Amino acid sequence: MSTYAIIEDETGESVAVRAARPDDYDAVAAFTADTWADRGGSDYIPDIYHDWIADDDGETRQTFVVDLGAETPSDELGAIVQVVMLSPYEAWGQGIRVNPEYRGRGLAKAITEASFDFAQEAGATVLRNMIFSWNVKSLGLARDTGYDPGIEFRWAHPSPDSDASASADVPVFTDDANPDAAWSFWLDSEARTQLGGLALDPEESWALSSVTRDRLHAAADEERLLVAGAGPTRGFATRSRTYEREDDGETARWAEYAVGAWAWQDEDAAEALLAAISRDAAAVDADRTRVLIPEGVQWVSDAARAKADIAEEPTFVMEADLS
Repeated sequence: MSTYAIIEDETGESVAVRAARPDDYDAVAAFTADTWADRGGSDYIPDIYHDWIADDDGETRQTFVVDLGAETPSDELGAIVQVVMLSPYEAWGQGIRVNPEYRGRGLAKAITEASFDFAQEAGATVLRNMIFSWNVKSLGLARDTGYDPGIEFRWAHPSPDSDASASADVPVFTDDANPDAAWSFWLDSEARTQLGGLALDPEESWALSSVTRDRLHAAADEERLLVAGAGPTRGFATRSRTYEREDDGETARWAEYAVGAWAWQDEDAAEALLAAISRDAAAVDADRTRVLIPEGVQWVSDAARAKADIAEEPTFVMEADLS
C-alpha cells in the first residue's frame, strides 16, 4: 500500500494520504516533538514510530500520514494516525497528530476519513479512540471529523502491598477464579453498562475493546483473573500486563488491570477487590498499578474509600459508527 487517497485541502491544494514509511521518521518526530510541551511532558510518537511501521500489514493495521507533496512523495508531512483492528468488528484509532504549521487546512478530516475507509474495508463496524478529558481541542476535533461521544472511565492506583486486606469479609478468588462466574456478573452489571462493555484490550496497549467470555477464560488460565464474592459473585478484575516505564528519572514496574468492576453500591466488594489487586500487584513485583474503573461519583468514591489513589481527571472514549 502506498498512496491511499489524493484530496484537496481547504486551501485548494492537493495532498496525499499515504502509508507511512520508515524514512518519514524525522519529519514526524519534528512536528510531534512539542505536542505536550504545555503539560510538561513529551509525545510518545517518536518513541514507538518504528515499531508501528514494522507492524503495519495494510490489512489489520496501518499508519497513515498526510503528504503535502501529493502525487510526488516529499518530506513535508501534515498529519499522522494509526488504525488497528482489535477484533473482527472493532477498530482503534491512535496517535492522531496534526503538524502545527498546517493546521486549519482540513488535514485532520482527510486523514480521519482515510481511517474510516480503512477500518470499514477491514470489516469494522465501529472505530474508537481515547482522548484525555482535559484535551478539549482534540475532543472538538474528534466531533468535527465524525466521532461521537462514547464512554468515560477513571484510573485507580491501589498501592502494591502483599499484606493488603479489607475490613469486610468478601472472599476474592485468584488461583481458582471462575471465569464463567465473572462473565455472568459482567453481563448484568452496572459497571458493564457504564463502560459500554469495554475494557483494556489484551493485545494493544492504550486501547479498549469489548470484554468476551474467552478473554476471561484466558485470564483465568494464566492466573490473571480475580473474582470477588461467591454466591453471588460481586466483582472481578483482570491483570492485562506488566511493563516497565521511566517515571521522574527512575524506572518503575507497572501492573495494569484491564478493568476493575464491582456491584453497584457495594463498597465492601470494591474494598475487597482493590485490596486483592494490591496483593496481586505485589506478587508480580510491581511498583505501581493502574486499574480501569467506570467514571462516576459512586465508583470513584468507592475506590477512594478503599484508599486507592485516583487519577485527577477522567478519560474519554470517542467512537464512530461505521455500520
